[in-house]
Amino acid sequence: MDIEKAIELIKRPPTEEVLTEELLREYLEQGVKLKHYIGFEISGFVHLGTGLISMKKVADFQKAKIETTLFLADYHSWINRKLGGDLETIRKVAKGYFAEALKKSLEIVGGDPDKVKVILASEFYEKIGVEYFEYVLRVSMNTTLSRIKKSITILGRKQGESISFAQLLYVPMQVADIFALNVNLAHGGMDQRKAHVIAIEVSDEFGYKPVAVHHHLLMGLNLTGEQVKALKENKEDVIIDIKMSKSKPDSAIFIHDTPEEIRRKIRKAYCPIGEIEYNPVIEILEYIVYPYLKEKEEEIEIINKKTGERKVFENIEQFKQAYKNKDVHPLDLKEFVAEKLIEMLEPARKYFLEGPGKRYLEELKEIRITR
Repeated sequence: MDIEKAIELIKRPPTEEVLTEELLREYLEQGVKLKHYIGFEISGFVHLGTGLISMKKVADFQKAKIETTLFLADYHSWINRKLGGDLETIRKVAKGYFAEALKKSLEIVGGDPDKVKVILASEFYEKIGVEYFEYVLRVSMNTTLSRIKKSITILGRKQGESISFAQLLYVPMQVADIFALNVNLAHGGMDQRKAHVIAIEVSDEFGYKPVAVHHHLLMGLNLTGEQVKALKENKEDVIIDIKMSKSKPDSAIFIHDTPEEIRRKIRKAYCPIGEIEYNPVIEILEYIVYPYLKEKEEEIEIINKKTGERKVFENIEQFKQAYKNKDVHPLDLKEFVAEKLIEMLEPARKYFLEGPGKRYLEELKEIRITR
């Protein structure tokens, strides 16, 4: 593939950062085979951020002819006390619901689920044996305790929050995963940046330097004006509170939500008139719905419920300017976004509510009820 085209695919939204583009270009020019991975904690239902945003980037990597891997981090999830801290349950969900939900999400955003590797962390560790332990020690010996403590935000924890000693091991383990997998393109949300920077800094120990690609994180639908104020003052400190979260069901749209659930959640969503910054509904339009429309060669078409007037926008910037000028009402925007999400998520909904995936969803629902 043409180098410029590959870089364009890697850098385009939802990518927010490439560390570094110079190294990426160098690898491509030298013909180095790029090997990608993204790691996931195993917890609750897969939402738009975990599913469509993450997998949209994986689909881009596939189009750039990059080998892609989904790493199901069962030990990391256990350390972070996901699914009641039951390792057997975590593994069951990882190999069932979670793997299926990620592959179905990848299919929805134009990727090929048959061309992505899915690896369960503990099975991988068993295969490589003591070498992984050595990698964890190498990372730990070249990283300070202070640096690790400052990086616990990658666990969804705030600095200063009480944590177990095992949670301090999480960061060195995540960095060790990159080198144990022989990955030279580490991928994650912006919340994983600190771990990836450590990987770059300790890379001399492993003989090569990885590129890191970080994608956009979706805000929760239940954002508040107070949170927006805090976000503007200090984004990093509140990012854990405001991002779309499985643990706050009304903050997230899950990939198998019914049309009624999607409409209800979007109607309740924070969406101040004339405000385009820190607006979760506009964010969903920009990062999820608009790319879907572009693929179908469709435009953004908003209907005014009161007058019946149709407004068509050729691109997202044109729409955002109109919204900023208060030419579009939030309720009309919400209806458009909800209906497009319902359309997009139909394959996942059918798979998990009516098809083969139903047993995996029911299994996870039962686990969440009993724990």
